[in-house]
Amino acid sequence: MLKVEGLTTHYGSSQVLFGIDLEFGTGQVATLLGRNGMGKTTTIHSICGIVRPSGGSIVFDGEELVGKPSFRIANLGIGLVPEGRQIFPNLTLWENLVATASNHLGLPDPWTVEKVFDLFPELAERRSSMGNLLSGGEQQMLAIGRALMTNPKLLILDEATEGLAPLVRRRIWEALSRIRGENLSILVVDKNLSDLLRIADVNFIVERGRVVWRGTSDELRADREALHRYLGV
Repeated sequence: MLKVEGLTTHYGSSQVLFGIDLEFGTGQVATLLGRNGMGKTTTIHSICGIVRPSGGSIVFDGEELVGKPSFRIANLGIGLVPEGRQIFPNLTLWENLVATASNHLGLPDPWTVEKVFDLFPELAERRSSMGNLLSGGEQQMLAIGRALMTNPKLLILDEATEGLAPLVRRRIWEALSRIRGENLSILVVDKNLSDLLRIADVNFIVERGRVVWRGTSDELRADREALHRYLGV
């Protein structure tokens, strides 16, 4: 589904990524782990075309992404839930969802507003509320629903549960576990390691712009040295 090889990215003259390599398949959940400022968000932005890589290859579902604009990449089937949610504050919850609705890939059972409300019943009760009047948890659920309305093959979440109450975090993880069963690949950045490892098939730890560790959740749980050295656990 996604194969990244030798990815390098600069911001001006400052190099941030130094040859990122990662790979995972259809229907899998992958994580990007690491301390703040290590290059996780830049990796995501490079994949999505928000920043232009300066080297390397990003192949998604058999197609090279490097050099493509972000809207072309989105149309190929990548949906992003950005850090900070970035919903439209002057639109209602329902309007936020329909504003991104598309099915460029012609999926036979596409995501609809009704399917999003089935995934997050809390949102159905607030469908007429303006975006800026929603709680943080409702905004995050809406951000996920909005990305799903683009009917992606790969869903990317940057800081999936940051700042949310434990009950809301649990709802997010339950939803991600549910949608992974619909042959949707997921790449997620988050700090809640125990929750991540329950749903992840493969994990990548990023340190100073490089992938320094990769493996399954069981392998990471067992590697106390990596947990302490790279994640401070």
